[in-house]
Amino acid sequence: MKIMLFNSDFRLQVSSEIGTLERLLIHSPDSGLGRVVPSKAQDWLFEDIVHLDTIRKDEYDYYVKLLLYFLDPSKIKGKLKDIDGDKSRAFYKPGHANFYKSDKVIEIQVLLQDILGDENIKKKLVAAVCAIEDCNYLLQQELLETSPEDLAKVMISGSLNDDTMIFAPIPNLIFTRDIGITINNFVLLNKPAKKARSREALLAKYIFFNHPLFKAYKANIIEIPDSLQYFLRPGEEQIEKNTLEGGDVMVVSKNHVIIGHSERTSARGINEAIKILFEKNVVDKVSVVKIPHKRDFMHIDTVFTQVKRNVWVILHAIGKADFSGDGSEPIDHLLKEQVSEKAEITQFVKGKIQYPKKFACIEDLLQDISVNDLKSTEKVEFIYSGNEKFPYDSREQWTDSCNLLAIKEGVVLGYDRNDHTLEAFKQKGFKVIPVKKLLQKLENNELQVEDLTDTFITMPSAELSRARGGFHCMSMPLLRADI
Repeated sequence: MKIMLFNSDFRLQVSSEIGTLERLLIHSPDSGLGRVVPSKAQDWLFEDIVHLDTIRKDEYDYYVKLLLYFLDPSKIKGKLKDIDGDKSRAFYKPGHANFYKSDKVIEIQVLLQDILGDENIKKKLVAAVCAIEDCNYLLQQELLETSPEDLAKVMISGSLNDDTMIFAPIPNLIFTRDIGITINNFVLLNKPAKKARSREALLAKYIFFNHPLFKAYKANIIEIPDSLQYFLRPGEEQIEKNTLEGGDVMVVSKNHVIIGHSERTSARGINEAIKILFEKNVVDKVSVVKIPHKRDFMHIDTVFTQVKRNVWVILHAIGKADFSGDGSEPIDHLLKEQVSEKAEITQFVKGKIQYPKKFACIEDLLQDISVNDLKSTEKVEFIYSGNEKFPYDSREQWTDSCNLLAIKEGVVLGYDRNDHTLEAFKQKGFKVIPVKKLLQKLENNELQVEDLTDTFITMPSAELSRARGGFHCMSMPLLRADI
C-alpha cells in the first residue's frame, strides 16, 4: 500500500476548544458541491446551491492558506506569490504533484486514497459504498478497477472522471467536525441523523480504523451502536434511532464534554455516548444542552462557541434566563405557556448519574466551565450574535456568527458578513483583521502568528455561508496544545 501521508510522531490529543491548534482534518470543496441542484439541496442538507469556483478560489483557499501559516508554515512561507499566481490551483489538489501535502493540515481525501491502496480494504469499501448507494454489479466491477486516487474522488464527489454522476454527492463532507470528535486521545465517531451523510460516515469509519496514522489509537475509536428499540420498531420512523453528530459535541476541558440534544443528535444517542465515555474513562462529566429541534439551530455549535477561557459567543435567544411572563402584562394571564427557545441543561457526573445537576441558563453553565473547569480568574464575558440587536441577532446566527474556530486562545476565524457581531467583538477589545491583509503581513514578516492576541480574523463568505456552516463546522481538531 502506497502511503502519501504518514508521520511516526503522530499524536491525537484534544482537551479543550481553545488550546493552540496543532493538527486538524479538513476537506476542501470538491466537484460534488457544484452538482447540488435546487430540487435536492435540502435533501442533501444544503440551504442553497453554491458557485464552486468562487467558494474555492475566493473563499476556502484562504482558509487553507491561513491554517498552513499557523500550523505548518514551511509549506507556504515565502511561496504565497507563486501559489496565488498559479491559476490551475495545483497547490490545493490532492492528486497533484504540487499539492501542499501536510500532516498538520490534513486533507481527508488524501487519507481515503491512502487506504484504497490496500486491495483488501478497497474491495470491502467499494462493496459497502455500492450497497448503501444501490449500485449495479458492473459498476461495482468498474470501481474496483479504478486507481486509488481516482476512486477517492469518485467516492466523495459521486461522479466518474468523465463527469458522469453515479450516485449523489456528499457536499457536507466539508464540515469535517461532524464526522467525529477528538476527546482527549479518543475519537467518537459520528452517527448521522440523515441518510445524506451515511456515505461520509462510512468513509470516516474506514479511514480511522485503517489508516496507519491512527494505528496506535485503534482501541480508542468509539462507535455508537443502534438500539434494539430502533431495530424492532415497525415502519421506518427515526424516533428510537441513536444519532450523534460532531457539531453537537464540545470538549471544554480534559474531564468535561458538552453534548447537544438537537435536531441531529437524539436523546438515545446521547445516552449511549455518555455510558461509553464514562465506561472508558474518557471524561467524568457530561453536560447535555437541549436546544429547539429546528433547522435554524441544527447543532449546538451553531448557537455558541468558545473564544477564550473566559469569553464565549452565543445567540441571545437560547441563553439568559427569561424574565418575561411575570404577570405584569395582560398577555401573561391569557396564555398558559410562553413559547421559549431557551436551552435546557442537565449535567451528569460519572458515578452519580441518578443525581444530575440542572443549570438555569446556558450562561450559567459556561460561567461554571470558565471558572471551575478552566480556572479563569478574569470576569466571564459573553458576546452576543448581532450585538444582541433584533433582527441582526437571528440574521447573523443564520450566517454562523456563533460558529467560530479558535486557532489559539483568543484568536478566532469567522465570516466577514456578520457586521453587528464583529462590532460586539470590538466593544470587548478584540481586533478585527481581514484574512487577505493578515496573510500579506505574515508573508512579509510584518507580523508573526505568535504576536496575535484577542483577534477576530474575517473570512470571505458570500458562497460558503450558503452551505449553513462556519469554520467550527469545517474543522475536526486532532491535536491541540493543553491550556
